[in-house]
Amino acid sequence: MKNKKPDAAQIWKQLEDLLVPRLRLSITDRAVYSHLLRHSRLEGRTRLRFSIAWLARGARLSTNPARWAVRRLIAHGALRLLERSKAGHVVEVRLPDEIRATRRKSIGRRGARPLSRGIDFEADFLKTRALRRAIHLRERGRCFYCLRRLTPMIRCLDHVVPRVSFGSNSYRNLVSCCLLCNSQKRDRPAGDFLRWLYRHRRLTDAELTARLRALDALASGKLPPPLATTANPLPRKSRPPLHPGAL
Repeated sequence: MKNKKPDAAQIWKQLEDLLVPRLRLSITDRAVYSHLLRHSRLEGRTRLRFSIAWLARGARLSTNPARWAVRRLIAHGALRLLERSKAGHVVEVRLPDEIRATRRKSIGRRGARPLSRGIDFEADFLKTRALRRAIHLRERGRCFYCLRRLTPMIRCLDHVVPRVSFGSNSYRNLVSCCLLCNSQKRDRPAGDFLRWLYRHRRLTDAELTARLRALDALASGKLPPPLATTANPLPRKSRPPLHPGAL
């Protein structure tokens, strides 16, 4: 079912005046968002199924920059990932005023509210030792990529979307991993690196599927780190893993 088409002129003003400056969108992010918006909400549809190849051609980009831009837009909340398969992605494209980070009142509340009660998607999780530790705790002592057991001597934090591709320090873009995976991944997209691990027999079929699902869940904000609260100063060790297939 198609929805009522929004006011294109108003949407464009919101894109220029709110979305781009507040989310600090790159030229690539802006091109990808505009293309997806054009073929969804401006045609009266909230959801869109597309392939990365189709998106890259339409936005006049190479495949990898288009893929990274989609992941950044999901992390920002501009897109909501509903499905990911070999047939392509299904996303809900949000209008600029529907994106939480562009709402003035929401920004004010997030600034005043402690992270333990409402996590700011764009908070810098490299800023303090406690926030960095929260990322390590979320992975339950395993490398996010190869699933090997970690010790403090061999663990580090890695950007899923590399910094050179404008990846943020948000909890949706940081994972705990081993030093070997960190050095071998370099600036490759996380999905490509996971498939490389599979080809080198460091992941099984089931583990690869679970890792790719966890990657999508991470980008969608479904894997928040366990932050300390007054009532629960430390996460319980008996708590089940937050990632599918983490063990």
